[in-house]
Amino acid sequence: MNNKSKAYFDNITTQWDTMRTGFFPEAVRDHALKLANIKAGDVVADVGAGSGFLTEAILNAGASVIAIDQSSAMLDVMRAKFPDMPVTYCIGTAENLQLDDASVDHALANMYLHHVENPPQAIAEMVRIIKPGGSLVITDLNTHNFEFLRKEQHDRWLGFDRADVQAWFETAGLADVRVEDVGSNCCADSECGTQQADVSIFVAYGRKP
Repeated sequence: MNNKSKAYFDNITTQWDTMRTGFFPEAVRDHALKLANIKAGDVVADVGAGSGFLTEAILNAGASVIAIDQSSAMLDVMRAKFPDMPVTYCIGTAENLQLDDASVDHALANMYLHHVENPPQAIAEMVRIIKPGGSLVITDLNTHNFEFLRKEQHDRWLGFDRADVQAWFETAGLADVRVEDVGSNCCADSECGTQQADVSIFVAYGRKP
């Protein structure tokens, strides 16, 4: 995540849960968890965890979570939200995860990839920490041209071409890769109220052999 993105999320920690409900629905995480096939007792990395949108559902599935985010303020929100729950909190970026090789059963990242500096490197790093047989599942935006998101929400990338995401997953060594529509859109209004982004969301899945 670039420094502008980090500062942005540091500043909206207390508002993020409310803001998120207007951006994308819970159906996005439901789709991601179904593909990951998380089971009770699994250890799951939530990369770019934010205030715990994915973590909440992972915990409900009976798994434990390693929540990773560059914003310590966001992780503090999570600590208050999930007291006495099996969550480990880690400061870090997707390109440099402070976890051992093959240390988690699955890794998930929701709406995070468009904030990182180097998406292929971030994907390779997430694959590194997954055990053989585990999965990587990422949800994010399809390619769009809403430039105000780059300025106002400090998005590093204006979505992604699904063919690129497919190639990045395969280059990182994943098998059974597929990238498909979630069936939901991400919506956001510009600060001046003259533009509204309405962007379809993809989910990418791959299994580590």
